[in-house]
Amino acid sequence: MRFLLFLVCLFSLTYSTIAQPSTSGSVYSLTGYVRESVTQQPIQGVTIFISDSRRGVTTGKDGYFIISVPAGTYTVRFSHVGFKPVALPITIREHTYRDVLLEDDTKSLEEVTVTTEAPDRNVRKVEIGVSQMSIRNIKRIPAFMGEVDVVRSLLLLPGVSTVGEGAPGLNIRGGSTDQNLVLMDDAPIFNASHLMGFFSVFNPDAVRDVTLHRGGVAPAYGGRASSVLDIKVREPDNQKWSVSGGVGLVSSRLGVEGPLIKNKLSILAASRLAINDFLFKIGPTNLRDTRANFYDVTTKLKYLLDEHHTLTFTGYIGKDVFKLASDSLATVEVNASSTRYDYRTLNGTLRWNYFINDRFNLATTAVVSHYASTNSSPDSANAFRLESEIQQRQLKTDLSFLVNEAHSVQGGVSVIDYRIQPNQLIPGTSSNVLPVILPLEQAYELAAYIQDEWTVNANFSVLAGLRYSELLTQGPATVRTYQEGIPKEDETVASVKTYSAGTIFHRAGGFEPRLALRFTLAEGQSIKAGYNRLRQYIHQITNTTAALPTARWALSNPYIQPQIADQWSLGYFRNTATNMYELSAEVYYKLIQNAIDYKDGAQLLLTRFPETELLQGQGKAYGLETMVRKNKGFWTGWASYTYARTFLTIDGPYLEERVNNGNVYPANFDKPHTVNIAAVYRPSARFNVSLNFTYSTGRPITQPYARARVNGVVVPIYIDRNQQRIPDYHRLDFSMQFEQDPAKKKRWQSSWVFSVYNVYARKNAYSVFYKLNSRSFTDASKLAIFGTAFPSLTYNFKF
Repeated sequence: MRFLLFLVCLFSLTYSTIAQPSTSGSVYSLTGYVRESVTQQPIQGVTIFISDSRRGVTTGKDGYFIISVPAGTYTVRFSHVGFKPVALPITIREHTYRDVLLEDDTKSLEEVTVTTEAPDRNVRKVEIGVSQMSIRNIKRIPAFMGEVDVVRSLLLLPGVSTVGEGAPGLNIRGGSTDQNLVLMDDAPIFNASHLMGFFSVFNPDAVRDVTLHRGGVAPAYGGRASSVLDIKVREPDNQKWSVSGGVGLVSSRLGVEGPLIKNKLSILAASRLAINDFLFKIGPTNLRDTRANFYDVTTKLKYLLDEHHTLTFTGYIGKDVFKLASDSLATVEVNASSTRYDYRTLNGTLRWNYFINDRFNLATTAVVSHYASTNSSPDSANAFRLESEIQQRQLKTDLSFLVNEAHSVQGGVSVIDYRIQPNQLIPGTSSNVLPVILPLEQAYELAAYIQDEWTVNANFSVLAGLRYSELLTQGPATVRTYQEGIPKEDETVASVKTYSAGTIFHRAGGFEPRLALRFTLAEGQSIKAGYNRLRQYIHQITNTTAALPTARWALSNPYIQPQIADQWSLGYFRNTATNMYELSAEVYYKLIQNAIDYKDGAQLLLTRFPETELLQGQGKAYGLETMVRKNKGFWTGWASYTYARTFLTIDGPYLEERVNNGNVYPANFDKPHTVNIAAVYRPSARFNVSLNFTYSTGRPITQPYARARVNGVVVPIYIDRNQQRIPDYHRLDFSMQFEQDPAKKKRWQSSWVFSVYNVYARKNAYSVFYKLNSRSFTDASKLAIFGTAFPSLTYNFKF
């Protein structure tokens, strides 16, 4: 807390010192944005150089620049690798705003992959285990059912996996799905999937770029123990209006953007709508009443007050409705009501950016995020609604200080207000179900950080940071005390203490050091090393392999300790002289304290005191990630191989609080071997072909070891958890894209995308289950989610 108060005072003092207005009347600011001419995407790292005054700056991640010069007429040059340079005569008599568009420098397709960063950034950057993908490259990856998917594309990166096709969430370097912090313009996304995991909630028409921090997590981020997925919504065009969209098999898209006040206020609105009920009308009889619909709307408003102050608002709303025709997928008609899943997300982010001068930048952000889920059944005798929701409100501020070209410092403070309704069961009008309402969970998470990035010399750079975070859990709450020497159960409660609203009854926190080092071996070669400590105070409580939307969330308390991850990384990075090829190899080792698992037969929904069902222990993950990438030529793409292991040890003091008798066992998502290959062939500017192939080891499962017969009923007997595996997984995807000739400038632009998912129709196992009967021990069955090839055709347009 003292560290946090110190940083707050430091920020106040710094702000009051540097925010003084300039007394010079002869110096003015030239500001604006640099964007790519076709997609209007901001370009980071563009060099803006005024030859007359020998002054220069580079654009930030949003393409913004600001440079101060005396009044006069200058030749301003804008240049970046992969784009045609532009030199503009600009007369400055007052504060001047100018937007600049750069065109791709394809040079007859000698270089067809244009990035928004320097081509050798993977070698020169300090951080390790950070991958960035532009939306342009994501759109070239073959899509399932024609839906360009931001999250699914990450599965082609090393170190990223999932428990199965269509499963929500990602497993990154030995972390569970809830250990990933997913952000859309700083707002957290608690469920990043549509249709129970088949598609992601991110509209590709609204996304600018995607950055995955799986190894090196900057001190500005915290709250999760595995990774940060940072998704940025693109900036709206403030020069002209345009309409874009697409029509596909699963969903249709429509977006509009343009200036409300030219060069001052602009807006972006992108929407998707999927009404897929008609697809099931032609399917099997028992699936014809299935519903699988969703919609989402992403908006962004940007207001440029002046050359120093910018206000940005990002909003997102999304909703899903998923209902199976009956609770049984058997071919025999049964008298059972169907279960309906409704879940929705509502987020808003307001950001004030203050470009104080060429060296100081202050950004203050207010975030509101709300996620709610409802599971309901209409059966009159047993009708119910099972509801849960999470509300997070956050206020944070970040100050950046550019000491010089080789030295930059950044710091910030953050306050998060959590409000969680774990579960409430609401019966129908004439239902026999009894109501259950679990108490509201509330807490504040306070954090402060500071980091220093220093290029010591041409061969050595360091990024060092320190973050402090603390969770203050508050009432109203009821906390049990359990009898000593026996397991925590409802029958072993010694006493109960009640805390009133607003009373802080539990604190947890500590420091989180971050360090990254880069050593340059030779031109185009570097070695990097890193260390991170991450703390997680909010946890998803589920005992299913793939978490359903109804999975409850819980805050740390006296019995659910924060998960703490310590990760060490070491990597070798190399580029060829022309940056045509990139080669990287990283090894990592991670230790996880207070990893969460559950007791055998745990009942987690509607459990008032989940500590009686949960277990915490130690986790260990290690692996090797290799990748080779080709950036130029008619053929581009990458190939990666990952070796990764994740183990848990739950060894409590009592037999009931152990898993596998306290021995080490693999986690549900442990997949030792993964191979990914992605290739794009672009022989002309109007046509490209994309292929991707993926292979991975089957995930662990628990199979019955023996059987017992109790009163004529066969009962399976399980010994050890996660000691068997489902069959290995592999799949090939293909797509073709036809575009208009970019040389012919037309108001109406369109493209066609034809894709085939799972080309050779492999029936990959999602799970293996057993049917027990009195005559045979088991009948093993394999469940395949996508057991055939899925062709699709999508039409995209923009005008």
